[in-house]
Amino acid sequence: MKRSAGIPGTLTRALLTLRNGLRPTPFRQLAAKTEDALDRALAERLEKQLILPATETPPEELSRAAMQDRGQFLARQDRWDDLAEAIRSADSARHATPCAMSHAELLSFGARADVVHATEEALADGATPSLAGIEALEEVLDEFPEDHGIAATVALAHADIGWAWRGTDWPHEIPDRNQRLFAAHFDRAARILEPFFDRHPDSPLLAAARCTLLSADPDPGKRFTDDYERLIDLNPHNPRPMRAFGNHLLPRWFGSYDALELEARRTAARSGAIWGNGAYAWVYMDALAVDPGAARGLDLDFFLDGMRDILANHPDQHIANMLAAYAAITMDPAHTPANAPDLLRRTRRAIHDALDWILAEYLFELHPLVWAEASIGQGYPRLPMRSALLRRGTMTARMTIARHFADELLAGTTVAFSRHGLRLYPAQ
Repeated sequence: MKRSAGIPGTLTRALLTLRNGLRPTPFRQLAAKTEDALDRALAERLEKQLILPATETPPEELSRAAMQDRGQFLARQDRWDDLAEAIRSADSARHATPCAMSHAELLSFGARADVVHATEEALADGATPSLAGIEALEEVLDEFPEDHGIAATVALAHADIGWAWRGTDWPHEIPDRNQRLFAAHFDRAARILEPFFDRHPDSPLLAAARCTLLSADPDPGKRFTDDYERLIDLNPHNPRPMRAFGNHLLPRWFGSYDALELEARRTAARSGAIWGNGAYAWVYMDALAVDPGAARGLDLDFFLDGMRDILANHPDQHIANMLAAYAAITMDPAHTPANAPDLLRRTRRAIHDALDWILAEYLFELHPLVWAEASIGQGYPRLPMRSALLRRGTMTARMTIARHFADELLAGTTVAFSRHGLRLYPAQ
């Protein structure tokens, strides 16, 4: 069930026309039809012919939001004792969402969210952010000088504010003042956390915070791989550190394409009991998305096997939606630069084709926010409201899947997803 690039179903529709004894449309006219025209034709059939249940509040989203909201609530109520205890407990017990997002990290994120968001809002509006919020967090740190959960929360607030000042532009595009403030906030974060690393060597929260600090270190040396290995080994079920590791292994950060390949294989070997070969794919996933050069050292067969192992070992609908959106949108060959080498085109095409078996074998429930995230991409300055994201994700997913099954839908076939597998019901 592989689909061709460009406008799907053109040749098939011509054949159907001939088969039905109708006058065929000349091929050049068919080829000249725009993708907008195809989408309009498919949109008319979505409601009746594409059956894919959607949930706006999947377990992963509910769990993540509950932890963030809990952290935000406790901070707003000045219940720092309760917050500190909740973070310590979650960190020690390795509590996580269904897809392994750390509860401790989410509680900490919620607790600093108001302060960080106020800074982001001010910068987006062209104003100078107030220091009142971060100063208030520093006062909380003075009250809990020995608590690593509070220390991580305040330090990561500095890191988040530093990133808000820096933005996502290339270094040479960032104003000197913004660079200085980025460095100053990260320096303060490092000074806050330094005393706690040796005291709590088995804390996943501190290990994650330590990796966050790498972004401001121009030459972390061997510490870079050591820090990420420690974090991944402390929380091997969570793919996010693996994806971040792959991104930081790019030449633009601290690595090289050879190092990316080596560390992807080493990570896969260490986590094989959990992911099979899946960690190889996790480490490469974001690297391939942001740097075309990452395809140079990629073992494509190994990567595709890794994608299969991810879902074979964790057939979770959040992950199924994530991989489907990655294959369909992030690796869409239509978005490949015109001057891209053939190797990159082949790589993106092969990963894009994985959408076929993901849809056929694993996806049965639509998670709109995952598709919205994939469609927006990285570096988006200000995210829309949740309701807008849900609408965007739903339409993006349904139209993307509709294009994949364009031949079937335009022929009148009903495409139905369920827990029992994908079913195609021909037109009556």
